[in-house]
Amino acid sequence: MSALWTVEDMAKAMRAEKSGALPTDVLGISIDSRSLTKGDAFFAIKGDNRDGHEFVEAALRAGAGVAVVAHDKRAQFAADEPLLIVADVLKSLCDLARAARARFGGKVIAITGSVGKTSTKEALNLALSTDGKTHVSAASYNNHWGVPLSLARCPAGAKYAVFEIGMNHAGEITPLTELVRPHVAVITTIEPVHLEYFGSLEGIADAKAEIFVGIEPGGAAVINRDNVQYARLAAAAKAAGVKRIVSFGEHDDTDAFLLRYSLHPESSTAEAVILGEPVTYKLGAPGRHLLLNSIAVLAVAALVGADLALAALALNNLKPATGRGARITLRLPGGRALLLDESYNGNPASMAAAIALLGQAPIGNLGRRIAVLGDMLELGPQGPALHRGLVEKIEAASIDLVFCSGPLMKVLWEALPSGRRGSYADTAATLEPAVLAAIRAGDAVMVKGSLGSKMGPIVKALERLFPMPAAIGQA
Repeated sequence: MSALWTVEDMAKAMRAEKSGALPTDVLGISIDSRSLTKGDAFFAIKGDNRDGHEFVEAALRAGAGVAVVAHDKRAQFAADEPLLIVADVLKSLCDLARAARARFGGKVIAITGSVGKTSTKEALNLALSTDGKTHVSAASYNNHWGVPLSLARCPAGAKYAVFEIGMNHAGEITPLTELVRPHVAVITTIEPVHLEYFGSLEGIADAKAEIFVGIEPGGAAVINRDNVQYARLAAAAKAAGVKRIVSFGEHDDTDAFLLRYSLHPESSTAEAVILGEPVTYKLGAPGRHLLLNSIAVLAVAALVGADLALAALALNNLKPATGRGARITLRLPGGRALLLDESYNGNPASMAAAIALLGQAPIGNLGRRIAVLGDMLELGPQGPALHRGLVEKIEAASIDLVFCSGPLMKVLWEALPSGRRGSYADTAATLEPAVLAAIRAGDAVMVKGSLGSKMGPIVKALERLFPMPAAIGQA
């Protein structure tokens, strides 16, 4: 494996004091002593709950080549430990990220939006990798430490780099987009996510539009034309000095538009026109929401000069990730059932998409479509109404049974017709036994809720109780 950074360059970028027997270079950047690779540099970042300096010794024992520590913590470590000593570890990571951006000669893409950031990033990774080495941020590393970490990990020789940028409050995106300095910035959509911190969709749109202030001169903004906030976002892009605004969606007046499509249980097919060029392709993961974001992906590919046909062909390999629609086969007495793991997070837009996806899912003889739903959080005063509003989505998708947990989902539970009520409990943990007892062969089950609703353990419990044989594996 080639070096990511020389230690000399790291020290210079971070204005760090060198101490101990230092390696010539490092292979990667880590902030977690449990998952680092031998030869990594370990950054002892102070988090909300733990201080990374507590894990420096463990990181060095695990093979870290050097640890980056704060001046005021230096006395904790032996004089001969390989250390880079800085005033502030997180700030030094941002300084290294800034140096990574300065040395990078490829095209940079940044993605934000209320939903769809991670799946769009993964689709872009597939599409752009057909044209050259592509670096993408890991997992959902999209906050004040995740973005600089992802940027600091960017190899100098990559052709493309794709970063996900998130926020909970106004003002959080600006410093991150100024760090990343994208050539293309994408806003997937604006929906009532973190609504309690903004009070309106317009407030959310304004916060997401901060991504435009970092766009490089001559760069482009890619914006969802079907969203009600399109005009507001486009105006914000113009105000930020962005000269090229590319719209995507199904709207008649769209630069990258979906002509026609067909949704299938495990995939979708589409015909589109991307910046004047027709393209027909298959998307390997199901769902209309993913299909619409794939149009944005192809628009980005065209904007950065990648081969559009190859980019479209690569999208056939897109698969849903764990917690974001992963499809798991369960073995039950008498046959199998399908589990859709949507447990990573939940908001009105992603919940509606997941319910629609469950409505497309195949079921066996006498099988049922079952939704297991936990509270959608951070919605403020509109929370109860937004939960109640899911009734129409459930009816439209012909969902047979709904299991609910949490005080907000109780509003939905009480609004459901009696024939669709599975069971209700105050918490996911107390709901779990009822879900496990209800599942039978032929069913399709979808589990979803905000992270704070703790729906993930229900997925794990279903997998433990109804495992597929190792030789057969998961679907």
